[in-house]
Amino acid sequence: MKIAHIVCSYPPYYGGMGNVVLQTVQELGKRGHEVEVLTPLYKTKPGIAPENFEEPVKAQVDYARRMTPHIQYGNAAHIPEITDELDTFDLVHLHYPFFGTANLVRKWKLRNPHKPLVITYHMDSRAPGWKGLFFKYYNAFWMPRILGSADIVIGSSFDYIEASDAAPMFHASRDRWRELPFGVDVDRFQPRDKPMDLFQEAGFDPAIPTILFVGGMDQAHYFKGVDVLLKALLRLKKNDYSVQAFFVGDGDLRARYEAQAKGYGLQERVKFLGYVEDALLPIAYNAADLFVLSSTTRGEAFGMVLLEALASGVPVVASDLAGVRSVAEDAGMVFPPGDDFALAEVIAGYIADPQNKEDFSAVARHVALDLYAWPHIIDQLEALYTELVEG
Repeated sequence: MKIAHIVCSYPPYYGGMGNVVLQTVQELGKRGHEVEVLTPLYKTKPGIAPENFEEPVKAQVDYARRMTPHIQYGNAAHIPEITDELDTFDLVHLHYPFFGTANLVRKWKLRNPHKPLVITYHMDSRAPGWKGLFFKYYNAFWMPRILGSADIVIGSSFDYIEASDAAPMFHASRDRWRELPFGVDVDRFQPRDKPMDLFQEAGFDPAIPTILFVGGMDQAHYFKGVDVLLKALLRLKKNDYSVQAFFVGDGDLRARYEAQAKGYGLQERVKFLGYVEDALLPIAYNAADLFVLSSTTRGEAFGMVLLEALASGVPVVASDLAGVRSVAEDAGMVFPPGDDFALAEVIAGYIADPQNKEDFSAVARHVALDLYAWPHIIDQLEALYTELVEG
């Protein structure tokens, strides 16, 4: 099949949606499908990677056609030309939200009712101030029309959909919805020895329990809760717990977080690695004893990074958010969103019981293999595509 995936952000930009699409199309490409990702053209600032890193894997084809938007604001982009391209595809798969372009895809579908349209609902849109007011209007007026234009709508978990802004549409037409979790490359992300070069570069002791955070640090990802994790690390420091943390990710909020860490006196315990190339990312997971996803709102709907940690044999701690908890509770713990005291308690409980580390690691790896390995996920997606194209 010739398949188009449309998404607002895509690697090398850090973000869960883009990483999901990248891995999905790579797996579909391996099966012989002709796949193309239509995404905005943007610039990404490279980050920090120690010179003596060794790449565990080579970069893969990304299948992207990066199109110049007429208007762009954050992750929103208006790309009218995109609809001229869609007629050549057997099936179109839109990843929502994509402000500025999702409604163009809806209009294309109205003109081409015979062409299958799949929409994956990734997450609710949340923001303070005027932007939040715009999202509220958009969700009330345009979102039902956009989701209603799809032949099938996919949610990564019905736990999240039931709690999301899409819940009314879900209950109104459940027969059009499918539950399909995201997957993880269990060969790329797998347990390995700790990367001593990374610890040396950071001035860290590999014998000290190490926390890892991976996520965007820009305004679009304000909800990732980096400040919550930093507050929890400060609590651990004040209570004489020896712990250190790597933060992977970049964006316009990074300087603020670095200043916060310095203000807390955590500069010897925290290392911001910035943007880490895709091929080097597994090394960061191999450095971790525990992975933390500290998101604060339903803007976090699933947590691809949790799967990458689990596949690497790293137990996880995550906010008790719909969708996120369905992954985290398989091989880890949850805590109330935004509660840095509770997060510090969970981390302290884990590092105080080191004899169970190997058991926790084995459980994490088995969960990734049994539930989230990409071949199993793509089998289901491919069957859905075939049904729509041939039906």
